[in-house]
Amino acid sequence: MALSTMIYSHLPTTQYSTMTRISVIHAHQQALLDPPKTKPSNATSRIAESLSHLLHLHLETPPRTELHQSIWDSFTEEKHSTPTTSPKEVIAHKWREIHGSSDWDNLLDPLPPWLRREIVKYGEFAQATYDAFDFDSFSEYCGSCRYNRKNLFEKLGLTRNGYKVTNYIYAMSHVHMPQWLERSHLVNKWSKDSNWMGYVAVSDDEETRRIGRRDIVVAWRGTVAPSEWYEDMQRKLETFGQRDAKVEHGFHSLYTSKNESTRYNKTSASEQVMKEVTRLIESYREKGEQVSLTITGHSLGGALALLNAHEAASTIPNLPISVISFGAPRVGNVAFRDELHQLGVKTLRVVVKQDMVPRMPGLVFNEGLQKFDDITGTLEWVYTHVGAELKLDVRSSPYLKRGLDLAGFHSLETYLHLVDGFHSTSTTFRSDARRDVALVNKACDMLVNELRIPRCWYQLANKGLVCNAHGRWVKPMRDPEDIPSPTREKSVHTFVDRMQT
Repeated sequence: MALSTMIYSHLPTTQYSTMTRISVIHAHQQALLDPPKTKPSNATSRIAESLSHLLHLHLETPPRTELHQSIWDSFTEEKHSTPTTSPKEVIAHKWREIHGSSDWDNLLDPLPPWLRREIVKYGEFAQATYDAFDFDSFSEYCGSCRYNRKNLFEKLGLTRNGYKVTNYIYAMSHVHMPQWLERSHLVNKWSKDSNWMGYVAVSDDEETRRIGRRDIVVAWRGTVAPSEWYEDMQRKLETFGQRDAKVEHGFHSLYTSKNESTRYNKTSASEQVMKEVTRLIESYREKGEQVSLTITGHSLGGALALLNAHEAASTIPNLPISVISFGAPRVGNVAFRDELHQLGVKTLRVVVKQDMVPRMPGLVFNEGLQKFDDITGTLEWVYTHVGAELKLDVRSSPYLKRGLDLAGFHSLETYLHLVDGFHSTSTTFRSDARRDVALVNKACDMLVNELRIPRCWYQLANKGLVCNAHGRWVKPMRDPEDIPSPTREKSVHTFVDRMQT
């Protein structure tokens, strides 16, 4: 299945279809902005309302709308006949702005289309870590990537972005990680310790010319179920680096843990990613090219992205480094934030108002306490967010349901849908947003019923089973190339290094 990888600006050719789409969107937006005044009658609604007031999540009980199904059907039919791609815009002359040279000052509200496209591009690189991940606990390869690095983007429909994957990243942890690492129930499995946690990719020659530099991307996998892990997350801060920076204990363990007796984590995730990034930078700098590093991730992946950025900025001089994270939690203390700023790391945090994960850890004790620094002094144990913030609101989209849905609020596809539709805080959802709306329901149930998109529809055909020659349904063996093999990956890199030498 090919996923949409751009923000699309194609408009229908007829005035009638344009007006139909806009009238549907505006009518539904008005219905959502004017909910009934009656009080919720069931316990679930009352709990949702109480939680909304407590955490200021800006929730609403689902309003009753009178939009006729035939109007939605005509809108859907028209939308399906619209092309899903548009020509790429050359942004070479403003790549430093996009990369955060001015901390995105005056670029987020309103959000220009060329920046919106790039944010979605990096978000889809992060989404790839979910789409390719084997979550099946009855698979011997649970916790691995279902595809080898050479065909990852082809399988996920991301080749049009003009990047190629150069290496995979594996991680383990020495502390308890509830729902952070997936485990197979089988005795014979590919790894009992490690999980695939992301990849390193680099722009090809054509994309490099378009964006104005050779861009190295690191995409970190996150978590898809926020309701389990944030309550049990370790609250302990641990020293990171050589100075005063401290970061959350669990994030630090996942990034730095290794064990010589394991197959995939004889080296830590930190060592793996830094070795590959350093190799690529040296290779392209020797050719006289301008190189940048863009690190992206969702949820837990956004936390690992900040640790990665801090380490890269501390060890590789004169490298433009940008972090674009989605729904990421707080990671460290004030010193960690200040060190990232001093090192020149640019961070753009995309957050949804209704998502609880960006409020963790430090729901109460966070950067808001800085107003009392004159009284208390700098509190080293207080968690603090980093960088610029692009804040989105579930209520802005006419396609999304109202009510309490923690998993839906946190879903990366919900984030990308809202980025696609965002122009400014003073305008409504973009009527010409072209990213496929159906993608929102890949792993949740956030789309309004009128769209008739099934919930959690993204899965392997027949849930991974195939009918064999005897007519029996069985789990197939993976293609040899798609079976994780640290030996094969190491031999490939050795060959490449020799060829370059």
